[in-house]
Amino acid sequence: MAEKLLEVKNLRTEFKRDKTWVTAVNNVSFSIQPGEILGLVGESGCGKSVTSLSIMKLLARNSKISNGEILLNGKDLLKEDKKGMRKIRGREVAMIFQEPMNSLNPCMRIEKQLTEAILLHNNFSKEEAHNRAFEVLKSVGIPEPDMTLKSYPHQLSGGMCQRVMIAMAMSCEPELLIADEPTTALDVTIQAQILELMEDIRAKKNTGILMITHDLGVVAEMCSRVVVMYAGRIVEEAPVQELFADPKHPYTQGLIGSVPKLGSGVESLPSIPGSVPDLSVMPKGCKFAPRCKYAMDICHQQEPELADINEAGTRKCRCHLLNKTGKEA
Repeated sequence: MAEKLLEVKNLRTEFKRDKTWVTAVNNVSFSIQPGEILGLVGESGCGKSVTSLSIMKLLARNSKISNGEILLNGKDLLKEDKKGMRKIRGREVAMIFQEPMNSLNPCMRIEKQLTEAILLHNNFSKEEAHNRAFEVLKSVGIPEPDMTLKSYPHQLSGGMCQRVMIAMAMSCEPELLIADEPTTALDVTIQAQILELMEDIRAKKNTGILMITHDLGVVAEMCSRVVVMYAGRIVEEAPVQELFADPKHPYTQGLIGSVPKLGSGVESLPSIPGSVPDLSVMPKGCKFAPRCKYAMDICHQQEPELADINEAGTRKCRCHLLNKTGKEA
């Protein structure tokens, strides 16, 4: 098997609420190979974005990573100090944030924001940094790079701002790209262009991509493997085709079942009852049990482990309903 680009091991991230610590990400482990797109999916509040911010070490002051390892090319990012992480961000790993209009500085021209990272990570003159910014904007399909460089974020459309964010992330050609809901609030045509651009980047640069989304259509189109999160835990992991053909965890089944299908003739879509539990009042046992129609007594008493459910070890599931062969227990 190829060397792992990113390996997250037993990650636990906590937030301080009042005077107590609550766990937002609990014992999360996954890996990404060079040139692979891994999907991280789940409802809002399940821990996807906190996982990505933990990898980047961009957490709020009221938070901490209390356990685990985050290995990028074998180097544990959790052992890096602030100066070390500044050198790594942008150069080795970069992130496309969820809201481009909120992530760009409204008081700075695009050129200033783009060249900042280029100058930090390269021994470039200002003219060389300008030329690099021009080329990277051109590479993400912006038709008039010179005009865009002189613009402020409010003068650009949402789709253009998202392309600028991708250009910023790719300006130093990182090996790993984290995309947090990269197509949120964009119309369908622009969504397709952004996804095509990211696939092009992956193919040309062999960039590993962590695709964080709640859009299962994006997952089906872009990803080779999928990790499903619920209440800060991984509940299922599988190759994308196997996950859609035969989802094992009841939560995954609910997510896929709620996706509208053309020509189905269904007037109303099925939904998962209830909502993601509050971090400070997690239910005992399986965290999905209060919303699960298959829940048994043991589900309310004992939390299941994330276990291999096939001999190849390519599928994992956290559910009492399954034995190690992936069949109903």
